[in-house]
Amino acid sequence: MCGFIGIYGPEGVDVAGEIYEGLLSVQHRGQDAAGIITFTDSFHVKKGRGLVLEIFHEGNMARLSGNLGVGHGRYPTMGSDEVEDAQPFHFTFPVGIAMAHNGNVTNFAELRESHFRNTGTRLNSSSDLEVILYVFAEVLNDRMQPGQMVEADDVFAAVKACYEQVRGAYSVVATLADVGMVAFRDPYGIKPMAFGRKVTREGEWFACASESVVLDINGYRRERDIGPGEAVFIGVDRKVQRRKLADRPHRPCIFELVYFSRPDSFLDDISVYKTRVRFGEALAEQWIESGAPIPDAIIPIPDSSREAALAMAIRLGVPYREGLVKNRYIGRTFIMPNQASRQNSIRRKLNPIALEFAGKSVLLVDDSIVRGNTARKVVQIARDAGATNVYLASCSPPLVSPCPYGVDMATKLEFLAIDKDNQSIAEALGADYLMYLDRDRMNEAGRTGNPEIKKFCNACFTGEYPTGDITIERLNAIASDRTKNRDE
Repeated sequence: MCGFIGIYGPEGVDVAGEIYEGLLSVQHRGQDAAGIITFTDSFHVKKGRGLVLEIFHEGNMARLSGNLGVGHGRYPTMGSDEVEDAQPFHFTFPVGIAMAHNGNVTNFAELRESHFRNTGTRLNSSSDLEVILYVFAEVLNDRMQPGQMVEADDVFAAVKACYEQVRGAYSVVATLADVGMVAFRDPYGIKPMAFGRKVTREGEWFACASESVVLDINGYRRERDIGPGEAVFIGVDRKVQRRKLADRPHRPCIFELVYFSRPDSFLDDISVYKTRVRFGEALAEQWIESGAPIPDAIIPIPDSSREAALAMAIRLGVPYREGLVKNRYIGRTFIMPNQASRQNSIRRKLNPIALEFAGKSVLLVDDSIVRGNTARKVVQIARDAGATNVYLASCSPPLVSPCPYGVDMATKLEFLAIDKDNQSIAEALGADYLMYLDRDRMNEAGRTGNPEIKKFCNACFTGEYPTGDITIERLNAIASDRTKNRDE
């Protein structure tokens, strides 16, 4: 999962400042690297490893001029963590193209073989975005005639070629020098993408981003979510053209609502905040129906579970308490690039308020349990702080299958829940009682926000992959790539 923003501003303005603000607002989606590319009569590029605040400063921002630009914050699921893999990427041929994406290309190995190794063309990185950019540019090159400008039909033809050749889940934004901006979303709409505009005294601005909060921060009005298999193009005439280029069932990722997205975002017209409240309400009903023990207090494992924990507390009539203080300067452990840094950072990240644990039975609420590192540590923290009983509730079902679409769940061996029942998992975590939110209730909580969505991608809970092309061989190849690069 990565964060990105693309902006097409009025003539004479510089968009880099807004891109910078947008990247700060989605820093939670990727902490490995970041970059910004803008365009005037040439490309202006700044990329680096680390956090947005560490990479950009007054000196390098000053040279990122131009009214056309794209920015990206990286969370590596494909390729290495070297700066060469930091996005955006750009080509200068057949026209200047700068591109960024969120997601994962599942047939990257095959495309690399057919488009690069078999043709003599060389990759500059190990990032799967480069093959999307290559396919896109190749079609534009084939369609262009000497002296001809790129037109909307050419751009849409290039996007359609990406849909036909590139498998997996991806949302993409690209700026085309002297042409405009295009944004498109994979045929199943697995990865989210929002589009908005605003009008200032300088003129009309257009932007698209991986989360709607990026638009909010910069004063854009969110007009719509780009649909599955849909491309949006804004040319020099400033007209917004939309075209549906692939027809597949919409299967947005439910894990975006569970964990990744900010609560103040909307995804496919669904409020992330309200959905997490509904998760908590559903968990409370499930807790009551099961006859589970009623705790003295409910405490969220910050941050993504706060809304659910509060809703659960209200429904159960149990006090809600902030018993764990989070160090804001420690990154999200789930998306740290290797296992060692995850393990070491959990205790630094959370510190208990002992008064809220001592002599009490407490219910800890978490958004999900993947490898169990955080949950196990927090249960022990609660016991060390004096809790008499420690119960645990997860706002999502047991995770049992790798995600090939851009979430760092590398192999089945890393899932705590594999081949275990609830009691065994609770024992492994050191908890006195454990409850997972039922999958149907989880999906219903999401659909309530937008009944037009019939199904979410639940592959990490079921092993059923909506794109229909995920084989054991592909999963093994993706797992091998991720494990290798995380270890390095």
